[in-house]
Amino acid sequence: MARKATQKADENALDFESTLTQLETLVSRLENGDLPLEQALKDFEDGIKLAQQGQERLQQAEQRIQILLSKSDKAALSDYPAKNEKQNDEENFSF
Repeated sequence: MARKATQKADENALDFESTLTQLETLVSRLENGDLPLEQALKDFEDGIKLAQQGQERLQQAEQRIQILLSKSDKAALSDYPAKNEKQNDEENFSF
C-alpha cells in the first residue's frame, strides 16, 4: 500500500513538473512576440489553464502536508533557514 502511495505521489510530481514545463514553454513563445494574434490568444488561454492546474496541485500538496502533520504528535513546525541564511550565519560565527 505504501508503494502505491509513493507511486501516486511521484506521478503527481511528474504531472506538476510537466505542467510547469509546458507553461514555461508557452510563456517563452508569448514573450517572443512572433505569434499571430489568434495563436497568441490560444497560447494565453492554454497558459491560464495550466497555471490553474499547477495551483490546484500545489494546494492539494499543501493539504496533504497539513493532514500528515496534524496526525503526528511529534511533528513540530519551525522555520528552516534558507541555504543563503545558513551560510551567512556560519560565516559570522567565529571560533
